[in-house]
Amino acid sequence: MAIEEVKKYLFARGIRPEQVKEFDVSSATVALAAEALGVDGARIAKTLSFLVDGGAVLVVAAGDARIDNPKFKAAFGTKAKMLSPEQAEELVGHRVGGVCPFAVKDGCKIFLDVSLKRFDVVYPAAGSANSAVEMTLSELERCTDFLGWVDVCKLPAAE
Repeated sequence: MAIEEVKKYLFARGIRPEQVKEFDVSSATVALAAEALGVDGARIAKTLSFLVDGGAVLVVAAGDARIDNPKFKAAFGTKAKMLSPEQAEELVGHRVGGVCPFAVKDGCKIFLDVSLKRFDVVYPAAGSANSAVEMTLSELERCTDFLGWVDVCKLPAAE
């Protein structure tokens, strides 16, 4: 079970058990996760999975952020092409709805998007479609083998 692997992975990196949240309802989308946690959807740290040079690239971004195609191409040298659900499971090791930057398969490259830097605490998935982990940005950095911060998203226009 992916969530059990993720828990072991996180606990070995100093995350406390009470930081991992499991729900009786789905948290597979930003809206569902925000509702389950009772937080603003922007604080959900969604993990977007892309195919780049035949391998998986994960971009962890704020829940209200969207990929900016020109920025993505400038950063990664190719158009943003999302992994299919089958590719996500094969290349990342997590099913869609529970894709997270923890306990991923070798060769999976992880980047954190600057859209997250607005928040002290964010909530990425924890390996299943009904879980999340509450963590600070420094904990997110410590718990992922991320390769760097990128700026590949756009935020909704302020109203």
